[in-house]
This record gives sequence, structure tokens and C-alpha cells, in this order.
Amino acid sequence: MLHSNHKPSILDSSALLQVDKMETSIVPRDEGQNGGFSQAQSIIYSSQKLQDDLQILGMKIKQHEENIKALKIQKIKLEDSILDMQVILGKYHSSAPPNTGNNNDSSNWSEETTKQILQFENSAAGILCQLTVRHGKQASHLTLVKDVFGIVATLASVEDDNLSRLLSEFLGLDTMLAIVCKTFDGVKALETYEKEGCINKGSGLHGLGASIGRALDGRFIVICLENLRPYCGEFVADDLQRRLDLIKPKLPNGECPRGFVGFAVNMIKIEHTNLFYLTRDGYGLRETLFYNLFSRLQVYKTREDLIQARPCISDGAISLDGGMIRATGVFSLGNRINMDVRFPKAFISSGLPNAYIETEEKLKKMSWDKEKLLEDINREQSLLNVTKSNFEGKKEEFLKFMAQSSPYAAQHQNQLSQSRFNPSFLKGISPERGRE
Repeated sequence: MLHSNHKPSILDSSALLQVDKMETSIVPRDEGQNGGFSQAQSIIYSSQKLQDDLQILGMKIKQHEENIKALKIQKIKLEDSILDMQVILGKYHSSAPPNTGNNNDSSNWSEETTKQILQFENSAAGILCQLTVRHGKQASHLTLVKDVFGIVATLASVEDDNLSRLLSEFLGLDTMLAIVCKTFDGVKALETYEKEGCINKGSGLHGLGASIGRALDGRFIVICLENLRPYCGEFVADDLQRRLDLIKPKLPNGECPRGFVGFAVNMIKIEHTNLFYLTRDGYGLRETLFYNLFSRLQVYKTREDLIQARPCISDGAISLDGGMIRATGVFSLGNRINMDVRFPKAFISSGLPNAYIETEEKLKKMSWDKEKLLEDINREQSLLNVTKSNFEGKKEEFLKFMAQSSPYAAQHQNQLSQSRFNPSFLKGISPERGRE
């Protein structure tokens, strides 16, 4: 507000500011001057916004670069630890005595299971086994099967042959012959499709079968480890097999049912070569594959024990004398099926000292941590590349904007300077008007 005892000077910026802020301007401007002022404000606002965007992108670039640097430092430390572990394992192998023969027993049982699978020569599992028999370890390097972990029947063993038959019967032949893949990419590689949705018989397992004279027909099961919902509870303490710490079943009176032997998922044995395999999310075979196959399947000594335990059976149960409950209220009656494909019989001991197995477990865990770090580094690098690209685009936009607005800004500055030194600029301002 202008006071009567204050006569505004032509160069008084505070007076000009007060005039500009009034809802109805005291200073009459022509339309060209008003338009120029608004456009100048627009230029200043747009310029500031572009500068702010560039500053934000610059800060993001710095953050991604710092993240990558920190991750690479962790990776180097982890690689040093892995190398130390490998040296320890190497020293053991160089000084270890020859095998006592236990491993040969295991190999014989595994070979027996492979022979059983090969009988189904036109099955997906049979074709994969045939490929392995013909080409050995080189087969695992083929693009088609490099992501295949194995066949269900070959990924575990059971110490008792009778239990092996029962568990194999519970799962059924199709599941025992199921192919296990590490990732969904492996699943997609096994079968491709034409545009109309028909199976491409010339690629995937179909093409492989045709190339060796084994036409693959019918459906086959493929299990993707990374897509399975894992067991997320605790493990049995100090157990090298990493058995699941499942709560024993209890009858309504609080007692454990008579004849309860254990949970099927904990009664299979995973060979030490597969025991420390971890998915990308850090889960092993027992808590992914076999937990999904058996869940909390209970094992009892006799049918009588099985029947008495019905109130606390939720995910099925079997008895060693052939009884079987598949689910609550679902019973399998009749004669037992002589399964053509069974889990191999487990050998008693691997012959490896506990210290070796523990070191190998740590090595597997470190290798998994390294893979996760590499994924994190690649993700940060991708984000950095995108942010840098956005920064360059925004920078180019800013420079183009400045180049286009500079001529107008200079013209407007000249007009503003002339108007400030023109006495007619304050025409119509009077002390009396200021009092209002």
C-alpha cells in the first residue's frame, strides 16, 4: 500500500513490486507489455524446472555409482573367501585315501534307477536319460537341457527298499518321471509352439526325440524349482541333511499317535552333490521340490496305527505294510502297485568327514551370495544406464530450450529497461490513489 507521505520513485523496486502484486493493477499496461511479462515468467519457470530435473537425475546417477562401487567391494571380498574354501577342499582331495566302495554302491543303485527310466523310451524322461547315456557330461552343456536339474526319481534316495516302493507309488509314475528345471527359461526350452498354438515337433524335446528315433507323445510333467512355494519354517539343528523341523502330529488328547515313524519329506536322503544346491531365492531341494511333492505326508508302522491316527492326518499318510491315505477322507485300497520306477536305495555313508561337508556347504552358500551380488550389480548398472540416458535427454532439452528462449529474453529485457526509464510508466499514480 502506498502512503501519502511517500512519493514513489521511478527506480523504486519495492513500489513496482507492490503494484505488480495488486489484484487490479494500478499501472495501466498495454496488452503487449502484459503478454511479454507473462511469457517471461513462463520462460523462467520452465528453465528452473529443467534445471531441477537435471539436478535430481545427477543425484540419482551419483547414488547408483556409489551402490555399484560398494557391491563390487563386497564381490571382491566374497571371491577371496571362495578361493580360500576351494583351497581347503583341494587339499582334502589331494590327501584323501581311495574310496572304500560305498560310493560304488550308490552309483549302482542310481544306475538301476536310470535303467528303469530308460524302459520308457518314448517318455520325456527316457529321452533325456538316453541323451545322458550317449553323451555323458557333455549333454549338460546343450542349450536344450542346460537348465534341467534332473528327473524326480534320480534326485533322492531312500534307505529302505520297501519305503522307496511306497513313496514312489504315492507320487505315481508320471511324477516320478517328471523333469525338474531350475528356472522357467528351462521349462520354455523343452517345448515351443507355432503361431496357432500347436506344438513345434521340430524343436525342444520333441525335436530331440525325433533325432534319435524316439517320438515323444502324450503329456509329461515339468517342475520349475524357482516357481515352487517353499517351506519357510526352521530346520533340524546340526543336521547335515537339512531336514525340516516339522511339529509331530498330536491326537486330541495331546499325545503323538502310536507307530508314527516320521514325515516322508525327511525320510528321503539327498546326495551331498545336490544337498547344497540353492535356488535364486536361497532355497534347497528339500524345502522346494520334495516339500511340494510330499508336504506333511506321515509314515506309520502299520495300517492299524494309520487308522488310529486319522484325526491328526492333514496331508495324507502311508504305513509300512501298504496302507495309504492320500488326503483327508481319501483312501487308496486294493493291492499294492509294483512300481516300475523307484527311488534308489541310499548307501550308508558318503565317506566324507563332517568338516569337509560343512566347508562345502559354506562354499555353496558363498557361491549363491556371489550370484546374488552379480544380479544386484547388473540391476544397478541397468538403472545407471537408464538414468544417464534420461540425463542426456533432459540436458539436450534444456540446451534447446535456452537456445530458443534467448532471443525473446533479450528482447524482453530491452523493453523492460526502456519502460523503467519512461516517466509515462507511472502515469495515473497519485498520493490520493495510493491512500485507497
